[in-house]
Amino acid sequence: MTADQGTISTLGHSTYERLRDMILNGELPAGASLQEKKLAERLGVSRTPVREATMRLMTEGLVLRTAGATPVVRRLSIDDFMEVLHIRRLLEVEAAGRAAQTGGSPELSAVAARIAEFRDGVEPTPAEHVAVDDRLHLIIAGLAGSRLLAELIEDLRKKTRIFDMGRVPERFEPGVQEHLAIIDAITARDASRAQDAMREHIDNVRASVMAHLRRLF
Repeated sequence: MTADQGTISTLGHSTYERLRDMILNGELPAGASLQEKKLAERLGVSRTPVREATMRLMTEGLVLRTAGATPVVRRLSIDDFMEVLHIRRLLEVEAAGRAAQTGGSPELSAVAARIAEFRDGVEPTPAEHVAVDDRLHLIIAGLAGSRLLAELIEDLRKKTRIFDMGRVPERFEPGVQEHLAIIDAITARDASRAQDAMREHIDNVRASVMAHLRRLF
């Protein structure tokens, strides 16, 4: 690979990461049109890396393109969301049980300490809360010892993150307690309890989303 090719490859990847993050944090909301020229100007790059990034996001299911139309950020239906959450439940419960066989890791302990600060009154920004939540679930997936399982969980979490339902703030405190219960079971090497705690956590997420939607509609 030449120096120029390496620069192009790096630029393409960084553009992909920036667009992906803009989708996941809501800066580019569900249904937003991804016009190459405008995005290139906004990101300070040419249209080529934007086009390549958009294609990659399409393969990940974050972006859709209908025949002859400008790509848009995918909008999940309620049924789509619930189906993805159901698959996440199956995989993440399995991952929690496997992770408990390891007894945890320094990375898990570090995240546990941060979540304990949330419990004790330290209020994170919404972005930090999301980042810590993602970090915890992906650490657990990694501890399960299966690269494919971890990749599937990461991909499914991206899909549920872009569900256009707004925040559910009442989930913050219960979510903190549920996360600590999962971590406690993993560090205690109690696979059954870890699975039960993860299952309860995802079931509670589902119930809160449904309650939120009932209030809206």
